[in-house]
Amino acid sequence: MPSTHAGPEGKRPTLADVAARAGVSTALVSIVMRGAKGASDRTREHVLRAAKEIGYRPDTRARLLRSSRSRLLGVQFGLQQPFHADLVEGVYAAAEPAGYQIALSAVAPTRGERHAVETLLADRCEALILLGPQAPAAQLAEVAAQLPLVSVARRLRRTAGIDVVRTADDDGARQAVGHLVALGHRDIVHIDGGKAPGAADRRRGYRTAMSRHGLSGYARIQAGGLTEEDGAAAARALLGGGPLPTAVLAFNDRCATGVLDAFLRAGVPVPGEVSVVGFDNSHLARLAHIDLTTVGQDIPRLASLAVGRAIARLDGEPAAEREIVIAPHLVVRGTTAAPRPVRDPYAARDQAAGPATPPAR
Repeated sequence: MPSTHAGPEGKRPTLADVAARAGVSTALVSIVMRGAKGASDRTREHVLRAAKEIGYRPDTRARLLRSSRSRLLGVQFGLQQPFHADLVEGVYAAAEPAGYQIALSAVAPTRGERHAVETLLADRCEALILLGPQAPAAQLAEVAAQLPLVSVARRLRRTAGIDVVRTADDDGARQAVGHLVALGHRDIVHIDGGKAPGAADRRRGYRTAMSRHGLSGYARIQAGGLTEEDGAAAARALLGGGPLPTAVLAFNDRCATGVLDAFLRAGVPVPGEVSVVGFDNSHLARLAHIDLTTVGQDIPRLASLAVGRAIARLDGEPAAEREIVIAPHLVVRGTTAAPRPVRDPYAARDQAAGPATPPAR
């Protein structure tokens, strides 16, 4: 293991420590660490070996802060959102090859968005990428007046100075309903996300799809939310509210996971009795014991486009469009299947006759 005791006891090794170890000047060590011209390959190898031996690591952040630019992109994300975690990974993958570092600031139940943004501004971030921001548009516009701002996964109508990169949420909901209808489902409930980013578009897509399939009379929206607790509460409401639907489209994967848990505890088999679809295709949906059918968002592309727009703004490049909308795709897994055959002769006759107004609930 490399030694970390070349410098003063308890302190991080410095350029001077590396120079002493390698037997060269501090200026030559600086040239090597900056990757600048002026040192032979042999000397570079010798200095880097000495640095490794004493555990020296360049303080990149300090160097950037001393320069005229920080080359930092600030990213606000939801600490409890698996989808945001996947997006952050994509942002790192897009930013680092372009020569930018990432500063993260989390939003949590005890840490609001305003605090998260102010922390990033204090870090001298050159541009901000906000994942699913819920702050009022006017507040976001105030921030955008100070530096480039990109909103990911939220529609913002004509908000000055803000670039938007998002998924076509309404189309995703239509795809989910189309999948369920193709399996034979008619009684499909949507558990919505309230005021969360994307929720209004997903509600609209659900209603549009139900109408196009002649199932407007079956359309039903159950109050929900973003979390597993919200999904479980919505599922319990369905369990206590009369006949269960044959399928549920949840606002996101976390909400769908709560639905699955509530149905499991109530002895309702999925997809045997009720099919369940999520939204996002986060890593949560891909877990083997969940195996959730979901609407996938192109996370690498969303992240890459967001980083690209932020850097383009910093470089002064004009944007052909302020909003970039990415098509979603359905990912079919194990939580959806054809509904059980209808045993009631009147219900069977109704299904055979095609779209009709459902019986009163």
